[in-house]
Amino acid sequence: MICTGGCYTDVATLHKLMGIRAEMYEHKHESKMTSTAVAQLLSTTLYGRRFFPFYAFNVVGGLDKDGRGAVFTYDAIGSYERVKYAAQGSGQKLIIPLLDNIVGHKNRTDDVPELTLEETIELMKDAFVTAGEREITVGDTLELFIITKDGTRVERFDLKKD
Repeated sequence: MICTGGCYTDVATLHKLMGIRAEMYEHKHESKMTSTAVAQLLSTTLYGRRFFPFYAFNVVGGLDKDGRGAVFTYDAIGSYERVKYAAQGSGQKLIIPLLDNIVGHKNRTDDVPELTLEETIELMKDAFVTAGEREITVGDTLELFIITKDGTRVERFDLKKD
C-alpha cells in the first residue's frame, strides 16, 4: 500500500506510474510484489525524477516476508528508510510527536505497552482527529487501510461533523 500526501496531480501521476510498473513486475516475475520490492521501486521511481521531482511525500506499508508489519517513509527524491511508524502530509507535524510518545515510547521510562489491533485503530483515529482540530488542511475523512495476513480492509471515519 502506498499512501501519499502532496500535489494531487503529482500524486495521481505517481500512482498511475507505480501501477504500471507493478503490473510489469507481476508479468515478468509471475508473482505479486513484496513490500520491500514496492519500497525499492518507489525509491528508484522518485530518484529518476530528482531534477524535477514529484511534489509527493510517501509512506509504503505492508507485510514483510516474515509476516510482520513493514513501514517505509520517503523524501521527495526517493531516499527512504524502514521505520516503526510514519506520517506524511499536512498533519505530519502534529501526528509524529504523538506516535513518538505512545508507539515509539521515546523519552519515557515506563513499560512499553503492546497495542492490540483495535487499540491501534483507535489511536490512529484520535491522532487524526487531533491533527484535524489544529490543522485545517488535514481533511474531513480518514480512510484506514488495515493490512493483516488475512488481507486488507478499509475503514472510513469522519473527522469533522460540520
